[in-house]
Amino acid sequence: MKASFTPQALLTRLAPFGAVPRYWVAYSGGLDSSVLLHALIQLRPHLPGTAAPDRIQAVHIDHGLHPDSAAWSEHCAAQCAALAVPLHREHLTTPPAAGESIEAWARAARYAVFQRLLAPSDLLLTAHQRDDQAETLLLALLRGSGPHGLAAMPVAAPLGAGQLVRPLLDFDRHTLADYAAQQGLDWRDDPSNAHTAFDRNYLRHQIMPLLRARWPAATATLARSARHCAEAADWIDQQADLALAEVRGMSPGTLTLTPLTQLDRPVRKAVVRRWLMERGFRPPEMPMLDRVLDELPAARPDANPCVTWTGCEVRRYRGALFALAPLPRPPSPELSLTWQIDGTASVLELPPGYGRLECVHCPDAAPILMQIRFGQLGHGCRTSAKRPRHSLKQCLQTAGIPVWLRAHLPLLFQDEQLLAVAGVSACQNANIAHPARLTLRWSGFDWETDWPQLGQVLEVTVRTQP
Repeated sequence: MKASFTPQALLTRLAPFGAVPRYWVAYSGGLDSSVLLHALIQLRPHLPGTAAPDRIQAVHIDHGLHPDSAAWSEHCAAQCAALAVPLHREHLTTPPAAGESIEAWARAARYAVFQRLLAPSDLLLTAHQRDDQAETLLLALLRGSGPHGLAAMPVAAPLGAGQLVRPLLDFDRHTLADYAAQQGLDWRDDPSNAHTAFDRNYLRHQIMPLLRARWPAATATLARSARHCAEAADWIDQQADLALAEVRGMSPGTLTLTPLTQLDRPVRKAVVRRWLMERGFRPPEMPMLDRVLDELPAARPDANPCVTWTGCEVRRYRGALFALAPLPRPPSPELSLTWQIDGTASVLELPPGYGRLECVHCPDAAPILMQIRFGQLGHGCRTSAKRPRHSLKQCLQTAGIPVWLRAHLPLLFQDEQLLAVAGVSACQNANIAHPARLTLRWSGFDWETDWPQLGQVLEVTVRTQP
């Protein structure tokens, strides 16, 4: 006999999270989220911690994909008012990109809102249930996913400053419908849930009924398989963490290729996947992961190989792998910004994403004029009085600046003479008239976290006005 759903059953599943500052309920107005919100409200006096009136809040996302979406939003507002629950409503105005999956767009947009709302230690409760879990497992199988994908949806996962929790995964849709009927709940069905053009809806309406007709416990057994895969994935992660410690590179956040390629291929996959997650990137599907393992080590020594997918690129440089957010398009080499320093602290804002240059110690002299350019790597630079003059390319190679980063570095000029490469080195120029020394710092650029050494302070010799 299947277990019934009660508020006490929900409390049991929330107990491991202790006293939570705020519970956010992802509230669509449908059956499942209506049950979750109603049951949570019944627990209000029994939840550990303070009983602040706004401790339980609901959040409703209007995707704007259906003509009645505004009416559904009003329904959610009315239900929350009746339950004395504050409701945060958000209407999405940015449409999906051309060719982008509507399902993927809607999910990404929802979770961006959720992540923004969560304060430290807050919980976002979603109403995913056992049928959803079985469908997620089948979709993962059809994509050819590995153990992590076949683990389907975890009960809890980090989200922004808080956590995402799915407390209804042990209950199927019929059990929740029984609770809703007993409590006389009012909910709305989204007609798009019946559209079998969407993969999940096709499984729900065309495939799952056939499976349950032949195997009545199919939903429960599929969900159980997902739990087994989750346990296997956890074990793989533990082993990957041990191997990851042995292949870390000298630079923070990198992997050393030689010891990595000596690992068995399944271990290599697990290590790279774990490393990407540690770096804050969502691991790609297996074909893309195979490209990382195959193409980057095999590329010519003088090549600049890169494997990229949405939001991430993996590159190789000097025997190490780097996982990075994609850089913006570099500014045109024709761009020239004039920077006037007048003897006091001065800041020059660079193009979007490139931060700013700051004179942190400025000489008390007549105004100093400089030009800031990018990508003009044919100039020469002498980084030390004891060293010969080299091409800028050679200087950047010596400094360990990867090829892909060089066109993004601000170059400081006076009278067509290169004075410094921001964040890397000043040039020692012997023929500067009326010289003065100033101290510069580059900061606020998008990749500063990956390359903190580029924020170093440089002492630069400049020409002042006579």
